[in-house]
Amino acid sequence: MAHKDSKGSGGDVAPFLQIKRIVKKFDDVFAVDEVSLDIAQGEIFALLGSSGCGKSTLLRMLAGFEAPTSGQILLAGQDIVGLAPYERPINMMFQSYALFPHLTVWDNVAFGLHREGMPKNQIEERVTQMLDLVQLKPYSKRKPHQLSGGQQQRVALARSLAKRPKLLLLDEPLGALDAKLRQRTQLELVDIIEQVGVTCVMVTHDQEEAMTMATRIGVMSEGKILQIGQPAEIYETPNCLFVADFIGTVNIFKGQVEVDEPDHVVIASADCKHYVSHGITGTQGMGVHVAVRPEKMSIQTETVQDADRESPAEVGFNQAQGVIEDLAYLGSLTTYHVRLDGGSVVKVTHTNAARHGSSAMTWGDRVYVWWCGSDVVVLTR
Repeated sequence: MAHKDSKGSGGDVAPFLQIKRIVKKFDDVFAVDEVSLDIAQGEIFALLGSSGCGKSTLLRMLAGFEAPTSGQILLAGQDIVGLAPYERPINMMFQSYALFPHLTVWDNVAFGLHREGMPKNQIEERVTQMLDLVQLKPYSKRKPHQLSGGQQQRVALARSLAKRPKLLLLDEPLGALDAKLRQRTQLELVDIIEQVGVTCVMVTHDQEEAMTMATRIGVMSEGKILQIGQPAEIYETPNCLFVADFIGTVNIFKGQVEVDEPDHVVIASADCKHYVSHGITGTQGMGVHVAVRPEKMSIQTETVQDADRESPAEVGFNQAQGVIEDLAYLGSLTTYHVRLDGGSVVKVTHTNAARHGSSAMTWGDRVYVWWCGSDVVVLTR
């Protein structure tokens, strides 16, 4: 998603949230292992990773529900590690929403304000603002069970924002919604967060959710952050094999560097030779992995013509032959599973641009698969 204000943490402005070498150990196991992270004010930052990678533990340390084994957490320059959850200018929205079933929408949103002792007239004004923001004012007298899942999620968000926290934490915020509603709610949620201007850290295992909602993403595995970047950067230029394989779908070839020049390299794999139209940080003979996204690959039943290549230097490279072993028609696109003559299986995505496509490729057909050297990512770790 193109955000209205894709803030980063660069420049001369001090980061709003600074996580410095945070460690959390449970017995002898590192749940979070020396994580350092700077987040700018107004940013929506996603911690993305599979179950057990440490992302939720890190979020709980920000909220104050877990104490770090070591390290610092600075919010607007203040070290908050020693503060209790209720002393922190932070609010957390849980996957379950944790709404009070016996209270109306209005009373759910007002609950935290009553506990803070805010005057009644101010509470009414604030709750009205929040319900307007999430477009639920007509539902203010309903109980949570009378609302849809998406509406319950917006009530939970309104309650989290009512106290005007400096930092909003979202724990799998849309995990309870079905796929179609989740897609629509992702955009609504980003719009609301950007309108309020609150800094947000969210935890998710859903790649699409992170790519849609976040200004930047930190990919976590085994307690460490492996790569931080904007969604396009994480997808197009992964820095290691784990990130390439975890984000989206990718074809991985194991190979060895045969030619190592400043402007190109040639990598030999079991299925083909890869011509990469840029240099890498490596040496001749070293083992590497080559990553190519399915949508970057082309497929046809006829011999690849030279005119289809990126440059004459690439003729004879970045192509392989094989047999269509399986295919999946998904409406807007078709994914072909091709078993190459070298033994590997690659996925090739073909966009179905015309209503009645002219492609006659089907199971058992012998095909050529090819790709451009500029679309290849070489992974040295």
